[in-house]
Amino acid sequence: MKAVICTAWGEPEQLQVQEIDNPLAGAGELIVQVKAAAANFPDLLVVRNQYQAQPVLPYTPGRELAGVVIGRGAGVEGFAIGTRVFASQETGAFAEQARVHTSRAIVLPDNIDFDAAAALTVTYGTSYHALLDRAQLRAGETVLVLGAAGGVGLAAVDIAKAVGARVIAAVSSREKAEVCRAYGADATVIYTEEDLRAAVKSFTDGRGVDVVYDPVGGKFSEPAFRSIAWRGRYLVVGFADGEVASLRLNLPLLKGASLVGVFWGEYSRREPAAFQADMQVMMGWLQSGRLRPHIAQRYSLAEAGQALRALANRTAIGKLVVCPDLG
Repeated sequence: MKAVICTAWGEPEQLQVQEIDNPLAGAGELIVQVKAAAANFPDLLVVRNQYQAQPVLPYTPGRELAGVVIGRGAGVEGFAIGTRVFASQETGAFAEQARVHTSRAIVLPDNIDFDAAAALTVTYGTSYHALLDRAQLRAGETVLVLGAAGGVGLAAVDIAKAVGARVIAAVSSREKAEVCRAYGADATVIYTEEDLRAAVKSFTDGRGVDVVYDPVGGKFSEPAFRSIAWRGRYLVVGFADGEVASLRLNLPLLKGASLVGVFWGEYSRREPAAFQADMQVMMGWLQSGRLRPHIAQRYSLAEAGQALRALANRTAIGKLVVCPDLG
């Protein structure tokens, strides 16, 4: 089969498509014919040797996929050959076939397309866990989403609106602001043109926001935290800016605010039953039209490096999907 292979740490342009042996299913595992695999910012960090956990070289990138079961290992129940599934794991999605443990796989209804399903687990899973589990977001509250047009950011906008929250989307361009408004954002801030704190103060009549969703880090973290309301919750999701921000600890004290870490990958491993429950809820929302993953572009396996480059340059809006059937 064909697979994208990383043979050395570096930039995504180094990735190559190679012919490798088909995977074999171990106990409790499935072999999935991959129809779509979404690109995520952690995939880029792993290629660059900058992530919290690194695989052994050589390896195949890609951590979320959707496809059809074509093989089963010993002890597998409930996943017949031909079953449509979607799944997440650390590596292996950018390939024609992938080996997936059943604990990471969810049956995909026939009326959901593969692209949308491939986009659901990591970004929507992260945002669901962050907003509804870690922040306990409630209808009527206000959320400030930084990097709101990216994969996790737009998922956060979508989920927050689905539960009846008010959303302020902070983005770097007018084009991205338009996409966020199309996804229901009540207000937008273009932080390359506007003062973030002043805009949030204006939108909230001086009260501040109940929740800050921050997958970016860097220089906007402190002004975002200073924009938080009394008893607000600040979600530390990631550092796409490349800089781990530092906050003075008097800031949460003065606001009676909580600084909350969000590590979805570890959560999904440590709490697999909760992970599966989250996915089932979101699948129901996807079927009903309550959620709408934004698929910005589709790439072939040979173009997987281009997808990761778009994430690196922060030009991607929504989700980028690698499709082995293309080209």
